Amino acid sequence: MKVVLITSGQPSTNPRLVKEAFALINAGYEVTLIYQFRIAWAERLDFEILNETRLKSIKVGGHPTESRITYLSTTIRHKLAQWLAKLIGIKFTALYAIGRCTPELVNQAKKIKADVYIAHNLAALPAAALAAKKNKAKLGFDAEDFHRHELYDDPQQFDVRLKVHLEDRYLPVLDYLSTASPLISKAYQHLYPNLRPHTILNVFPKENINEIIHDYPIKLFWFSQVIGRDRGLEAVIKAIGNCKQKFELHLLGEHKDGIKDYFNQIALENEVFHPICYYHPISPDQIISFAQKFDIGLATEIGIPKNRDICLTNKIFTYIQSGLAIIASDTTAQKQLIEDYPNMGIIYKKNDSESLTHALKMYLEDKYLLFAHQKQAFKYAGETLNWDSEKEKFLSNVKYTIEN
Repeated sequence: MKVVLITSGQPSTNPRLVKEAFALINAGYEVTLIYQFRIAWAERLDFEILNETRLKSIKVGGHPTESRITYLSTTIRHKLAQWLAKLIGIKFTALYAIGRCTPELVNQAKKIKADVYIAHNLAALPAAALAAKKNKAKLGFDAEDFHRHELYDDPQQFDVRLKVHLEDRYLPVLDYLSTASPLISKAYQHLYPNLRPHTILNVFPKENINEIIHDYPIKLFWFSQVIGRDRGLEAVIKAIGNCKQKFELHLLGEHKDGIKDYFNQIALENEVFHPICYYHPISPDQIISFAQKFDIGLATEIGIPKNRDICLTNKIFTYIQSGLAIIASDTTAQKQLIEDYPNMGIIYKKNDSESLTHALKMYLEDKYLLFAHQKQAFKYAGETLNWDSEKEKFLSNVKYTIEN
């Protein structure tokens, strides 16, 4: 059986896609990945992933240095299409406006005959849909986010209108839809009652860790592809200041000097004298072992737009997998997760440094509680919250879709 996976990003920026690809390969499927260049720092990590010979990969849409003319032409076309879409309407421009390389993804996907085409990211969905139609195959989509409200909640925003148009056009014809959280499944089910979304959590394979109680200061860990403003980190730094130097903050992600200056200034204003430690992105395969150096994982979602309230990110499951205690903001999805899997973390009121200070002090004043929550998180990871369990759901969905 042949499966084509399509993304408008790069492999290393989408570990969920990579896990699915290798799960399919190990289950005996022939897998082809079609992707595009998006960001320079991910290229080295892509090479490590794509060095797996059984995963066929095709990059489309050019590159800023290797195939510059194609890259520049697709960039100009994308910007022009977005301008035209705002000027004359979305209906005839959506394919070009949604992504820089969506037409190239379409053309390449159509050339490869497969049993099922699975899109990751909304800009890849037209490619999977049109290829499936041409080759009389099945169509799947993995919604890691609630796409129409990734950036804005206002329905009049261009980004929302464009994504609504594409979801309304392609989601009703899916043969299967998977999502990354129960609340994203519920949101899409409400919009498209005929769909039956399957939730596949953003978890990772089981890992073995050594149980270590670290000395003071307690090490806090947060990561994302990009370290930036308005991600809840401002409240973290203020809370650390309130706790009188008993915590260190460690941040992993692509960052510029300007953002370091921004957070360092907040630290100075709040008398945080332990330097904030910054790390550049690493391979998804290394993130668990790296996270195990720390004590507490921070899931600081601010809850807006709507997607951020109902999504469950890679980071919170990485913390669980790594055996870290968790401090999580009270988004609807994160509250539900901590309620469903109790005694592994503490919920605080989002964007509230006083509430976060209280959560930090709970661990500061009771190190047994910290250790107990770390052990419980790792226990959940070994029992249910792992890719070994979730991949069986994914493979079952693919097998059922192809056979029915």
